[in-house]
Amino acid sequence: MLDSASFRGIMDVAGDTRFLVETFMKLRTVILLIVLVALGIGVTLAAMLLHGGLSATATPTRLEALLARSARHLAIPENAREQHNPLAATADHVHDGMMHFADHCALCHANDGSGDSMIGHGLYPKPPNLRMPETQELSDGELFWIIQNGVRFTGMPSFAEHGKEDDWKLVLFVRHLPQLTAPERAEMERNNPKAPDDREEEQQEKKFLNGQQEKAKPKAP
Repeated sequence: MLDSASFRGIMDVAGDTRFLVETFMKLRTVILLIVLVALGIGVTLAAMLLHGGLSATATPTRLEALLARSARHLAIPENAREQHNPLAATADHVHDGMMHFADHCALCHANDGSGDSMIGHGLYPKPPNLRMPETQELSDGELFWIIQNGVRFTGMPSFAEHGKEDDWKLVLFVRHLPQLTAPERAEMERNNPKAPDDREEEQQEKKFLNGQQEKAKPKAP
């Protein structure tokens, strides 16, 4: 018969064996996840090359879009996702955000947030349609983090240097995009960045219109 010391020794060995087995199972799970991630990356790269080579004119596949959204979600810290906009959605704040968007963001995203712009068409991946649920369902904190930090391997730069208040106003305007009115869009077009030739043409048009108005004025008796 086993004495108590021998029994404890056997139990200790059994416990150590169980610990080693559990550790091995956990390690195997981690290795399996790493292999699956590597496989997913490999499949994505292969799909990119087969789909459009390295051309920026191609449209990302659904798999690429899904992996990109998942990677973006994982990249945003949880405490950042839980942030709430400290600014109220007043008319002035939304207007400030709109003017900032027209000057800095519309070049790629278009004034209405659709991404339907000359530069937007040439980017890979394409700018998302900011009016769609994929963007509108993001939390305020997620939108703010993306504006502040940008997104690697895309055309989205960081706007942290513009200041937190301006970026929170941009979040308010992104929320407003689905309700953008025609007069608001026209105001944005007047405030979009323009090349020197475009500004000169605009000035000439103004001078011409002012001249026509002067001619139309009735002469004093």
